[in-house]
Parts: sequence; C-alpha cells; structure tokens
Amino acid sequence: MQLRNRRQFERPSIMIIPMIDIMFFLLVFFMMTSLSMVDLHSLGVQLPRASAAQAQPSAPYVVTLKTDGSLWLNGQPIQEKELIASARDQQAQDSAFYVVLCADRGLDYGQVADVLDDLKRAGITRIGLAAEKGDQP
Repeated sequence: MQLRNRRQFERPSIMIIPMIDIMFFLLVFFMMTSLSMVDLHSLGVQLPRASAAQAQPSAPYVVTLKTDGSLWLNGQPIQEKELIASARDQQAQDSAFYVVLCADRGLDYGQVADVLDDLKRAGITRIGLAAEKGDQP
C-alpha cells in the first residue's frame, strides 16, 4: 500500500494584478506631485478675457505689464529703454521674431498703448496681445 504525501507542493506563482495596481498608483502619484513642482513663470497678472482667444505656442519674447506700471521680460524686470533695444536686436537677428504683450486687466489702456507704440517705432511689427479664453465679464 502506497501512502500519499500529506504535503502537496504547489508551484509558486506571481500575482501580477496587484503588482499592476501598485504600479498604476505610483504612476498617478508621481504625475500629480510633479505638477505641483512645475515652475509656472507667473507674475500674478490677470489677463483680460476674450471669447475668440486662441492658444498659441509659447513665445520666446513675453513682455508683461503689471498694474504698477512695471515691465517684465520673460519673468525678469526690465526698463522700457532696455526692452526696446533688446527687441530691436532680436528683430535684426530673427525675421520671424514676435512679441507677446501680457497686460493686466486693471491696467490703464494708455500705458498699454504707449508700450505698443514704442515697439512699433522700434520696427517690431509682429505683436500679439495675450488674453484668457472665456466670455467677457
């Protein structure tokens, strides 16, 4: 009479479904935490709204005009004369050069017109005005 072995050995197996769940959780976790670590280059300017606003590729020459009248070029404060000279130099180097002007919503329109006028006098012909997409309040 042959006795059966009381221990039956099962082949080890890898449970792949829980591993996929953990990997998915880690992926989502790192994606969400990386979003909070991104430097948004924001200067706290409230852009005006326009229903016909279109998303444009990022411009290398972004001029920001804040409510206190200060000028910023790509996140760095700049004087108006330096801005015009720099824009003129960039225009001479690159024929496809353009400027995006981000003016605060509460800013006096005359200040925006002055900056636009100075850029036009410097020979900058391709100027865009930044606005948020949405209905006007």
